[in-house]
Amino acid sequence: MTTSSAASSAAARAAAQPTRREQILATAAELFAARGFHGVSVAELGAACGISGPALYKHFSSKEAILAEMLVSISETLLAEGRARVAAADGPEAALAALVDWHVDFALRDRALIVVQDRDWQSLPAEARERVRTLQREYVDVWADQLRRRDPALSRDTARAMAHAAFGLINSTPHNRVLPDQDTREVLTSMALAALR
Repeated sequence: MTTSSAASSAAARAAAQPTRREQILATAAELFAARGFHGVSVAELGAACGISGPALYKHFSSKEAILAEMLVSISETLLAEGRARVAAADGPEAALAALVDWHVDFALRDRALIVVQDRDWQSLPAEARERVRTLQREYVDVWADQLRRRDPALSRDTARAMAHAAFGLINSTPHNRVLPDQDTREVLTSMALAALR
């Protein structure tokens, strides 16, 4: 292996490995989902990450800052990917299928974040809560716009209500571990698409 290919391989491995901040966020999401935001101390979070509680403050200013970054970041990701899927789709029907596919992927991969968002929303600092709320409204409108493109007779409020109903169905994933993930994916996808029709 040449020096440049070895360096390239090492860079690829480093890029694939989560940063310490990402590790903390992922661990925090699991702990917050299992025990609630207020049920996890900084010391417990640090221990679960393999560092001391005070060492967390090298990465985040507070436990609230961890929660804020966690929920703002996933809201930004949902919106950005939702917009990208719509932009790549050939018409509203394909866009809605792509949106359902993306949201099901998220729900299966990030169950803990769904639980944290649902249960610990009120623990967000006010500025982060407003940012999440704004991003979520924009994400709902990505879906609503495609529903209205497909059926111009739909009011915006009806289209938004339909999008919320689809989210509720898909976001039930953390509470449903009866089927293997692939079977759950198929059930959620077919039910969400049917609901949106």
